[in-house]
Amino acid sequence: MIFYFSGTGNSKWIAEQIAKAQNEVLVFMPNAIRDGIEEFVLADDEKVGFVFPVYSWGPPLSVLQFLDWVTLSNYHSQYVFFVCSCGDDTGLTEELFRRALSRKGMECNAGFSVAMPNNYVLLPGFDVDKKELEKKKLDEAVGRVEEINDSITGKKIGFHCNEGSFPWFKTKVLNPLFNRFMTSAKPFYATDDCIGCKRCERICPVGNVVMIGWRPVWGMDCTSCLACYHVCPKHAVQYGRRTKRKGQYLNPNVSISHEAAAQ
Repeated sequence: MIFYFSGTGNSKWIAEQIAKAQNEVLVFMPNAIRDGIEEFVLADDEKVGFVFPVYSWGPPLSVLQFLDWVTLSNYHSQYVFFVCSCGDDTGLTEELFRRALSRKGMECNAGFSVAMPNNYVLLPGFDVDKKELEKKKLDEAVGRVEEINDSITGKKIGFHCNEGSFPWFKTKVLNPLFNRFMTSAKPFYATDDCIGCKRCERICPVGNVVMIGWRPVWGMDCTSCLACYHVCPKHAVQYGRRTKRKGQYLNPNVSISHEAAAQ
């Protein structure tokens, strides 16, 4: 069973490749919460995987909240792993995720990171990758995921995440600040270029965007995945003044019009 969370599609693509290779079922975490599915019964020989993006050098809060909420019955040392997508490095994401699993009485056997195109654009100096780098990352991700699948098939033990420089500072200092101050949807708005296409509503993984009078309105349950910003065909979705000159990115290899809001 592969549990995953994704906004702009990078982690969804990885999850799909792993689920197909391992012949495991895909579960979108926000859908499980929306549908009130609190318990999953694990088969004796089941591989249990978690795939998610790295947000400010840690797992998304929505992933940690899912782990606190869900019950995985019949766990008795099945092979458990995670794969995280990141624009550059992961910090101590492994530590935070393993700690969250341990609170459920589960041991994480392996962890991996996959470099994928950047999509965070809300701070100065942060923008999407140039097209050449975007293509390079997407091309190299194919081989990286194949390597990861080989490790999962062999149930190999070990953690292979690119922590980068100053991982302690990034995860212990910057990540809590991000979660406290940078996950609000209040600065989101739509300019007069909005055409009411509802793509932002459909792509939101947690159903936090609702169309009212042909304009999107944001609620209080934002994950800061920025999918609503990246999907807008008119670049009409903005986050204060921070995004007017920033680029947009969606993974070109998956369909992500989406999950929680559309079903």
